[in-house]
Amino acid sequence: MTDSKGLFSDCVFAFVPSSSLAPKDISAYTTIVESNGGTVVEPRRDGSIRIEQVTHIVANSIDFEQFTESQAYMIPVVTLNWIASSIKRGKQAQVRPFSPDPRMIFSTVTLTCADLPTIDKETIAGATVALGGMESADVTRQTTHICALSLDHPKCQTAVEKKLKVKIVLPHWFEDCFKLGKRIDEAPYCLPDPEILRVDPAAEVEIPEDKEGRLVGATSPNPDALVRGSVQPSTVFRDKAVMISRDLNITPKSLNIVKMRITGGGGTVVEKVEDCDMFICQYRDGPEYIKAAQLEKEVGNLAWLLHLISHNEWTSPLRRLLHYPVPRDGIPGFDGLRICISNYGGDARIYLENLIKATGATYTKTMKTDNTHLITARSSSEKYEAAKDWGVETTNHLWIEESYAKCEMQPLTVSKYTHFPPRTNLGEIIGQTFFDEAKLRENYYPGGGDDDQEANKSPRAKRKRQILEAAQENAQKGGPADGVVIGCQEHKEFDALQDDAHEHAEATRKKFGVAAPPPKKNNNSSVFATPARRQPARAGKENDTPSEMSMSTGGRSAKTKAMTNLQNLASDIALYEKEKKRTSKDGPWGGKRAADMLDRTRTRGARASSPTPGAEEQDKEEARPSKKRKSSKSSETIRVMLTGFTRWVGQKRREDSERRKLRAMGIIIVGEHHACDYLAAPYIVRTVKFLRTLAKGVTIIKSDFIDEALETGEMPDPQRFVLKDKENEKKFGIQLETAISRARANKGRLLAGIPIYCTSNIRNGPESFRPIAEANGAQFLTYSARSGVTIRPTTAEEDGGAPADPVYLLTSNSEEERKLWPKFTAMAERGHMEARIVSADWLLDVTMRQQVSFDEKYLASVFFEQQST
Repeated sequence: MTDSKGLFSDCVFAFVPSSSLAPKDISAYTTIVESNGGTVVEPRRDGSIRIEQVTHIVANSIDFEQFTESQAYMIPVVTLNWIASSIKRGKQAQVRPFSPDPRMIFSTVTLTCADLPTIDKETIAGATVALGGMESADVTRQTTHICALSLDHPKCQTAVEKKLKVKIVLPHWFEDCFKLGKRIDEAPYCLPDPEILRVDPAAEVEIPEDKEGRLVGATSPNPDALVRGSVQPSTVFRDKAVMISRDLNITPKSLNIVKMRITGGGGTVVEKVEDCDMFICQYRDGPEYIKAAQLEKEVGNLAWLLHLISHNEWTSPLRRLLHYPVPRDGIPGFDGLRICISNYGGDARIYLENLIKATGATYTKTMKTDNTHLITARSSSEKYEAAKDWGVETTNHLWIEESYAKCEMQPLTVSKYTHFPPRTNLGEIIGQTFFDEAKLRENYYPGGGDDDQEANKSPRAKRKRQILEAAQENAQKGGPADGVVIGCQEHKEFDALQDDAHEHAEATRKKFGVAAPPPKKNNNSSVFATPARRQPARAGKENDTPSEMSMSTGGRSAKTKAMTNLQNLASDIALYEKEKKRTSKDGPWGGKRAADMLDRTRTRGARASSPTPGAEEQDKEEARPSKKRKSSKSSETIRVMLTGFTRWVGQKRREDSERRKLRAMGIIIVGEHHACDYLAAPYIVRTVKFLRTLAKGVTIIKSDFIDEALETGEMPDPQRFVLKDKENEKKFGIQLETAISRARANKGRLLAGIPIYCTSNIRNGPESFRPIAEANGAQFLTYSARSGVTIRPTTAEEDGGAPADPVYLLTSNSEEERKLWPKFTAMAERGHMEARIVSADWLLDVTMRQQVSFDEKYLASVFFEQQST
């Protein structure tokens, strides 16, 4: 029985746009959620999720920056299917089966068991549920798998008679998946004629393709080619500072191309670790790498950077093994090993070759007696037989992947490393192993928890470390060993948004009326010291394999209480962020000035307690009055695009002179097709330049910024000129700040996958609308009586029974264009699409709001009739 207020009345949603979750789908599901009592919160101005407000995050992928934060707060991340399933059932569905986390290998499985012994049934069902699946007592339309030994059971007969889309598999499939910890293809295990029982295990098996693209751009830490061409700007770098280390193996020309792609997407390239958000290097050593890692910067290599550029979508460098800097001297224990590969092909083979080299072992193309290991995808090949005869260790790729991910050689006695399902090529599960961040920290950048190091961390770095530790703790206590978080955290008073241990202690005291134990002190005065290299493990010593833990779903009251606490902190968080940005110009004391003084006080206190040679001289040097430095604003360069700017109309000489003055101040006026940091306009306008630039999520400021700069001869603070235009916001039915937030979240994909046709005789011409549509990711085509542009005829059955997608035709009201409307409608219907013939105002309004929606008032038959009256 659902709540009278609505199915989702207790839910607050945030949607994460991506290549697998288009804004048009978000818009449609937002309407569904709100009509069922739910609330959808808009992203922040920077495009991030307001995580302190939400109860559910809807994402079809875990590739978004705040995924770890959602784990720390135990906020469920679900796919769109969770909403659809809840609507269909009339009640909120379980969260577990709808997780987008690839480590939940059975997240799409709804299982029922047939003719199995009770103990086998309970084992299979329990393990399936623990890894994201669901169990049903009977066969329903939601059932995806029936585990049975034959088709004789009534459940199997029902599935066959009703022609349900369900796979009837042998229990061997579940057993093999459990042993590997990965989900393999069910095909060889499907009844009535399972391949594993009728085909010789040694018979040839086709080498699988990387259909999911797990290895695309991740086969080598040193890519051979850079991303070139006139593609959309990489907006994933917007407002990000990137530092590129000198140890990269890249030519100066290629380096300049990379920097142009970063700055073209709204990012900046910096020279100091403290100033960066992303640190790019080749090796995981050296003071810069250690400092960046301990300051909680995103650390990746060139392959990761190019992956971000080419896909324009965030992914963690810990998600793919060769996206993280490699160890200069390899992994302890691999030096001297000679490893050969068998039964892997394509990108999988290249990936393994490079992974072997990254561990410090030697890769050999041919199998010889001096080989120490063979990595094979099957227990059948000439190399495999030779390895058995010569006593060479034989394993699958999971051994080297997990050894690299955990930064130490794993024992071959672990059964999953030597398990080979009979009719499966294990190349189909390659590239699914994530890095163990705790092991990376332990081996390559230990520390970061003592007082001296904490004093050198920014509040943002401290919060990020707390969030990461909370996520890891939740994974250990509430999920399986591979780090999947489902359940409630043990310490519900923890708040990852607190800045440090002192604030955490104060929060604990206020909440429970007792004093929390003081943070432990560490006498280690080294701040960013290079860690000592760990000694290789002794031969024969095995690590304890962590056992699978049961998952707790947690209680509703505990989650409600935790979310209430987070919402109560929202105002304090906002106030803190505002205070942190305040400078001396805003008042006599506080903000950055106070924080800097506190850091200097802590540093001097540390020196006084443990004096070092030359410390007195250094203190005296700091005590001397320093020369007055130029403000950072006067030394920085910003790119500004102008629209609706009338100061230079008809005054070319004045324009040239004032452009030079602005350039001298660090303000570069750029043209329409260039990247910019700010768009300056007198008010909200619906010009091509305004709408095209809005799609990039650029901050929009008043053109008074330019006037004041020219009058004072100095660059003003752009934040003082952020455009606020209530009159035109009301006129266009938008909120500019919300539109910019949506644009940053959409990353230029607002109209992705939406075909938009435009009549060739439309008022102002098709080329007036093409740049607006394409800047938002639409497919834009010109349509006329003889254009030859058609939609491929398709039936509903060919579309899998899915509802017809809309296709738009932009038109004006001329007699010649009206003749095209029936032809376009007929063409769309033949292609199983819904024709929407609309005024161009639909495109302008949608892009202005940065939200896909449709109202019948935009239909040409309605719009132009209203205009005429």
